[in-house]
Amino acid sequence: MAAMPDQPEEKRGSAGPRAIAETAARLTRRTLGKHGFTEAAMVTEWPIIVGSLLGEASMPLRIRFPRGERSGGTLAIRVASGAMATQIQHQEPLLIQRINGYFGYAAVARLSITQGPVPRQPRHRPPAVPQLTGEQEQDLATQLRDVEDPELKSVLAALGRHLAARR
Repeated sequence: MAAMPDQPEEKRGSAGPRAIAETAARLTRRTLGKHGFTEAAMVTEWPIIVGSLLGEASMPLRIRFPRGERSGGTLAIRVASGAMATQIQHQEPLLIQRINGYFGYAAVARLSITQGPVPRQPRHRPPAVPQLTGEQEQDLATQLRDVEDPELKSVLAALGRHLAARR
């Protein structure tokens, strides 16, 4: 039996599995970099950064930095309506603070707002609660009768319902 070489996994070659995030970051870096985004997550996590209401009605387009700088940039945002543009203007200091908190430094100093179509984000619906037979419900209740914490019992019951429905 041959001994394994003392090399890190990433240097063994392309035969092993790799994280999708590693490959995706390498593939999108050039395209997003042209728009000033060094991370794809800024675009994909926009609703999380600015909040769900603003995130659904707006999207970041690009960041323009002063020549030779990587801070104090202007973030161009497209909004779906004039009313949303007004709301973003009023919340600009808060939004800049949230965006810079995401980056971890003062990347953005001001916002540039344009109005136009914003692609809709698909809404994630929670899975339907599976319906169990009376016998399955009784069996689940019997298994959980010794659990005293009501919150834990509720979570375990939901998990049990999903597992029983999969069978």
